[in-house]
Amino acid sequence: MPWRSPPAPPACAAFRRPALAAGVEFTALDLHVITAPSLRLDLAADQARLRATVAALGPSLLVLDPFVRLHRIDENAAAEVAPVLAFLRDLQRHCRTAVLLVHHARKGAAHLRAGQALRGSSELHAWGDCNLYLRRLGTALRLTIEHRAAPGRDGLVLELRATGEALALHLVDAPDAGEPGPPRLAPPAPSPPQHIEQVLATLAAPIPRHELRRACRMRASSLNDALAHLVTTGRVVKSSAGYQLAPP
Repeated sequence: MPWRSPPAPPACAAFRRPALAAGVEFTALDLHVITAPSLRLDLAADQARLRATVAALGPSLLVLDPFVRLHRIDENAAAEVAPVLAFLRDLQRHCRTAVLLVHHARKGAAHLRAGQALRGSSELHAWGDCNLYLRRLGTALRLTIEHRAAPGRDGLVLELRATGEALALHLVDAPDAGEPGPPRLAPPAPSPPQHIEQVLATLAAPIPRHELRRACRMRASSLNDALAHLVTTGRVVKSSAGYQLAPP
């Protein structure tokens, strides 16, 4: 049987306050929450139940939060992560529903680009069509947006505001309270060799060319030219297992 659970009382509280902030009547929302004891996206039985639920309800958006609690695989192994993500892609296309996957960043990865700071395999970064990254810097929240087929945004400052029972994130327009400032410009995009080095810096083992291309989201010609330059200059080492950064 598919899951057809209505929102449980604890889940209602989590959604009611943002709905109030948006001026939406919570009871009018067509909202369903899975209250099954467990959901494992790597199990065929759970995949079948989730597919039946989505097909029956036809939601516009399926939220899976957080990814680490929804599987039993090794997140660092691309061979284990890829089939789970392939199932979600298939679910999205055949059921015509958007899938929002909530994932966490690695500890101590503040110096990396947002997508490269994700925990686990680079498959996760490559899978998303639109990626939103939240980082806490001091007391501020900074939002970075990446799109597969559109320009992104970086350096957007958010704050959590509570007005009575309403609670929601708001965009902070000005860099200084009460004073308008110049628009925030995204930093220049790294060159292809720099981008490859940034991706390789997140990996502990060599990566084959086809997986590196998928992780970098680059055209084959651009990847080949950049890799040739990096190998020639000694910054990247090529072996039978693939490519990795040269040791210091």
